[in-house]
Amino acid sequence: MPLALVETGHCNVDLKPSPIKPHWILEGNPEAREHVLSTSACGTTKTIIWSCTEGKFNWYYDVDETIMILEGSIVLESNGMPPRRYGVGDVILFREGACVKWHVEGHVRKIAFFRQTIPFGLGYAVRAINKLKQILFAPGGRPSARQPGSVQSSNSTATAATYDVAPARFSWRRKTHNVN
Repeated sequence: MPLALVETGHCNVDLKPSPIKPHWILEGNPEAREHVLSTSACGTTKTIIWSCTEGKFNWYYDVDETIMILEGSIVLESNGMPPRRYGVGDVILFREGACVKWHVEGHVRKIAFFRQTIPFGLGYAVRAINKLKQILFAPGGRPSARQPGSVQSSNSTATAATYDVAPARFSWRRKTHNVN
């Protein structure tokens, strides 16, 4: 069954227990919970809502993770990074391989975007394929769903071309108008 091209979700959802590994916990009894909002078709990206009660713990990142804090605050520290407090609206990127000490103050709720990293050589090939798709197709690698009469010329003149498509005859009628 094909995946929907547009999926929606909401941040106010019931979360399921997602325990922190016991040997990562440094202080307190932090209880983590999460809900998966979306997963990419290829399984390399995921969006979740995550919350945690007060405590201190280490977190070891095996994927790239970008978060935005929705509620509460945390203090983060890592090698080369002194302790710093983050709160509502702050956005943080943790790269694969990072080890970060978390101190959850009271509670925290975040939205997290996970992206599985791929080896450099394979990443280079993927970027080359994506560039080729940009050249051959519309953004997103798919032929675009253009509306009749909405195609605009890519030249920089003051005139733009629009096309009316007559699907039954497979003909194109060209109209020109000023874009000012």
